[in-house]
Amino acid sequence: MKRQTQEILYHLLPVVFWLLAAGGIVIWEIYNVQCTMYNYIPGILCLISALLLTHIKRHESAVVPSFQVAVLLGIAAYWLPSVLFLILPVWIYLGYRHLLDLRAFTAMLIGFALVAIWIAVGNIFSIINFQFSITNNLFVWIPTGIILLAWLGSTIVRQTLRVR
Repeated sequence: MKRQTQEILYHLLPVVFWLLAAGGIVIWEIYNVQCTMYNYIPGILCLISALLLTHIKRHESAVVPSFQVAVLLGIAAYWLPSVLFLILPVWIYLGYRHLLDLRAFTAMLIGFALVAIWIAVGNIFSIINFQFSITNNLFVWIPTGIILLAWLGSTIVRQTLRVR
């Protein structure tokens, strides 16, 4: 493949992935009767979590990003409780990059505990009404999955077509 073609694809294919994601979300919007703006918050928070994880340098501490990812996934779990299962791929990714140590693991637990305390206090003072159920709002996985697949596809394309 020529260098010029590689550069064009490097910039064009991620845009195509995000446009396909936007089209998929619009189609989902049309056929969904329970559509609210809150359905997109878990997907956006998961996307920010993925961006935080993938921007950790090779010999850098993962404690602060691990805490931030845990807080973001905990907040996303308010709208989509089953998003807590995404912590397993996070641990696998950190273990693969040799960044998962006791401090990073503890930072994640503290982040989840912090969000759990906020939610408990909000429930006690009737600020929020939260009932935990893994099967709650499973239809929200559609835009969340679309967003995460678009990010994954664009990341893979960028890594594969990177000009060296």
